[in-house]
Amino acid sequence: MIPRFAPGVRLQHDRARDRWVVMAPERMFIPDETALAVLRLIDGERDLAAIVDALAAQFAAPREVIAADVEAMIADLRARGALIA
Repeated sequence: MIPRFAPGVRLQHDRARDRWVVMAPERMFIPDETALAVLRLIDGERDLAAIVDALAAQFAAPREVIAADVEAMIADLRARGALIA
């Protein structure tokens, strides 16, 4: 599965708030630092396994733990209409 942002949804830096946000039609999500690390890797080219591998290496954490967290986050964002796969 290759996650990507849904049409009209994008990750951008909000200068007024000095933080990263996920902008979607008529709504906005403010990710925490962990979610932001995942969102920055969603480029429409990396599959879920590549995202998990990159995060496991970056945080020196067990791949299984990272995979479960990433899968849950992506499922939540898909349910909210922010991501497609």
